[in-house]
Amino acid sequence: MNEIIKSLNNRKSVRAFEDKPISEQDKRAILNSAIQSPTAGNMTLYTILDITDQNLKDTLAITCDNQPFIAKAPMVLVFCADYHRWYEMFRRHLSQVRNPSYGDLLLANADALIAAQNCVVAADSLGIGSCYIGDITENFEKHRELLRLPSHVVPACMLVFGYPTEQQKNREKPCRFSLDDIVYENTYDDKKAHSMERMISERQSIEDEAQLHLWIEKFCNRKYNSEFSIEMSRSCEEMIKSFCSAETESKS
Repeated sequence: MNEIIKSLNNRKSVRAFEDKPISEQDKRAILNSAIQSPTAGNMTLYTILDITDQNLKDTLAITCDNQPFIAKAPMVLVFCADYHRWYEMFRRHLSQVRNPSYGDLLLANADALIAAQNCVVAADSLGIGSCYIGDITENFEKHRELLRLPSHVVPACMLVFGYPTEQQKNREKPCRFSLDDIVYENTYDDKKAHSMERMISERQSIEDEAQLHLWIEKFCNRKYNSEFSIEMSRSCEEMIKSFCSAETESKS
C-alpha cells in the first residue's frame, strides 16, 4: 500500500490539539494544496478565509453549535462558494448577464469542498490533524455579517487544524460501511439502499433487533430530527436566496 492510500485509510477527525502553532511554511503548503485541486473550468469558484483573529474564532466556536475546540485550533479556514468575483467582472464587461443560480451554487460548492479536502490530505502528510465543521452552514445571517460576505458568496464548510494530542492519535477510527454496500455498478441499486439496518448492525456490532431499533431512534433524534439539523436547513434556504439574488455591488 502506497503512502497516500495508507494516509487516507488512517486519517480521522481531530478535535483536541497540542498547544503548538502551525508554521507559516506548513500553512502555506496546505493552502497551496487547495489551489492545486480540480476546479470547474479552472475558475476557482471559492474563497478561503484564514481566520487568525482570536475573537472571531471564539465567536465561531459559539455560532457553530457551541464547540470550544474551534477556538483552540491553531488554524481555522472557512471555505466559501464564491461567484462574486466572476459575476462582478462579467457585469463590468457585458450589458446583459444573468444572476447566479442553483447550478452555479452547486458547482461553486463542489469547488470549495474539493479544495478543502486537498487541505485535509496535505495537512495529514505533515502530521497535522483536521476536522470538518459543517455547522458553519447554520446561522447564515450571523455568519454573513460576521465574515462580511457579499451576495453570491456563502460558506461551504469550515476546517480546523492542529497537531493532535496523544489521546487523539491513539483514538480508534470509527468503522466505515462496507465498500460493497456503497458502490453500485452502473445504476442505483434500491435493494442495497434498503439494507441499512443490516449495514448498521454490522458496523455497530449490534445483534439484538430491539437494540438496533433503539440505536436508530437515538441516532435519528440526535442527527436528523435535531434542532441544529432543522436550523441548518433553514439557514441553507437563506444561503440559496442570497447566492441566487439579483443584489450586487454597483456596476462600475
